[in-house]
Amino acid sequence: MEVIMVLCNVPDAALAQQIAETLVGEQLAACVNIMAPCRSVYRWQGKLENASEVPLQIKTTAAAYPALQARLLQLHPYEVPEIVALPLAAGLPAYLTWVAAEVLSSP
Repeated sequence: MEVIMVLCNVPDAALAQQIAETLVGEQLAACVNIMAPCRSVYRWQGKLENASEVPLQIKTTAAAYPALQARLLQLHPYEVPEIVALPLAAGLPAYLTWVAAEVLSSP
């Protein structure tokens, strides 16, 4: 089963915690790392924005990604949240097996 990492920034630590607990609790993700707050600079609707955000690193499977993305869209307050998935080229086999075992095979 292919393990992937999903990156998503959220506006604050409280929402980061809620999303992490929801995704792991619903077995859409095996693990969510809540990172230290960062500054994001981007252009939105023609205007330069500068915001504090909390990055999430979400470990899941490619098979669970569609359901995870749909759930993130329900939980996220942004009109167009950053939700990107990266394939993992390699990893400790025991860890990858654990991730796959913790995520529902057909969410």
